[in-house]
Amino acid sequence: MKYSRFTKEQFEELHQEFINFLATQSITHEEWTNLKTNKPELAEMELDVFSDLIWEGVLNKAEYLEHISPQHMYLFHLAEDKMRAVVVNLKNDVDITTTEGYNWLRENLMDDNVEFLQADKEYNEDKNLDKFKMIEQGAVITKGDLFKYFDNLIS
Repeated sequence: MKYSRFTKEQFEELHQEFINFLATQSITHEEWTNLKTNKPELAEMELDVFSDLIWEGVLNKAEYLEHISPQHMYLFHLAEDKMRAVVVNLKNDVDITTTEGYNWLRENLMDDNVEFLQADKEYNEDKNLDKFKMIEQGAVITKGDLFKYFDNLIS
């Protein structure tokens, strides 16, 4: 397994897609029920293959990631050949994960306690795996509004 298996809740959300996946494998409902009962290791493999297939599609489409913690905002543009990062660091105790803290940041972008950094990072051999590891560490896929805003601000 390349990524991670979906949770029960995620499989429930993707129920129809999983049925379609099984159909492409020529596995009927009865065969799936039999497989789960009599060959659970093969059923587990099918769940893993499906999870990886969906993750691969999601990661291929992901263009932006964000990871926001109380004093740091990591914003990534996932370009074809590399990741571009914009980092916002707070040098005070303001917590930007709260409404008040975020509002403070918006109103005090040029304050000495706000530091901006930019960096480019080359992907490793498997760029989707790089993206997935960032998601596992807490990043979320976004439309990139924050990245675009801060990138324009500091460029």
